[in-house]
Amino acid sequence: MELARMSVIEMAQALLEISHPLAPFDMPLLDAHGATLAEDIYAGERLVLREGSRIRSTQIGLAASIGLAALPTQPHPRVVVISAGDDLVEPGQDLVGENDEFETNSWMLTTAVKEAGAVGYRVHAIPENQAQLKSVIEDQLVRADLIIISGESHDGSIELIESVLRELGTITSAIPQLEGSARHNFGTIGEDKVPVLTLPGDPIAAFLSCELFVRPMIRRMLGVSNIYRPTIKAAITANVESPIGQTSLIPATLSGAGADGAIRSVTPLPHQGELFTLSDAHALIAIPADSPGVLVGEEVEVLVLDRIS
Repeated sequence: MELARMSVIEMAQALLEISHPLAPFDMPLLDAHGATLAEDIYAGERLVLREGSRIRSTQIGLAASIGLAALPTQPHPRVVVISAGDDLVEPGQDLVGENDEFETNSWMLTTAVKEAGAVGYRVHAIPENQAQLKSVIEDQLVRADLIIISGESHDGSIELIESVLRELGTITSAIPQLEGSARHNFGTIGEDKVPVLTLPGDPIAAFLSCELFVRPMIRRMLGVSNIYRPTIKAAITANVESPIGQTSLIPATLSGAGADGAIRSVTPLPHQGELFTLSDAHALIAIPADSPGVLVGEEVEVLVLDRIS
């Protein structure tokens, strides 16, 4: 099957089009923490909580102080993360086969969707055939507002996943113009047309796709206005090459805050192909697809991650 080539922006927009704010309902105060307020709240004639606000500890306290036991919310999306592959071994068990590796993506992605504001459910499957994988996915539809599936290309997992998804709904296959990325499949499945997205098996590629595509989908479902990571401009401290025609996201650290609090410089991390690099990153340097790279001292756009302490 011929794959569509999509820019990062085109891919993100296509995924947002199948993501919609969830139907609001009243949630008990503690359960409402982290969700989005679905309507204005008044104490008498005074507006005290605004629709669209993220519900944090101070909002919970304010609601309690005016006698409310629940709040009208856009609920947390329920995101099921499925990792499929016959050579993936659960952490804590022994690697036996020559090609065995510890299952990484579902742990990382389930945590990432929680950080974005979702309720995450992790599922690790080793299906032997199409019928088994179909059963796994169908079982998850009853508790999912979004399904994310990670599969390897070298062992045929991604082809099996794609085939099952096409049985269950309407699916588009595409390769985003993102350096180091691979085939993605997205669409809606099941009677309720639950959005689904497959991510590459490589953990770094999966993480970057989660940042660019999954996180905005979750934020859209939450009903918040700030669906994207904050971005800043900073001077880069090293030369970086980037392939023409592909967007590059470079894990980096931020430093040199001025008196006004602005970040002055961003430093690409070494060993870009390693997971520990992502663990150390404060930010991602974004180099657009029409750029061959940047030189020391040039200003670059930076996506700020939630990791500066």
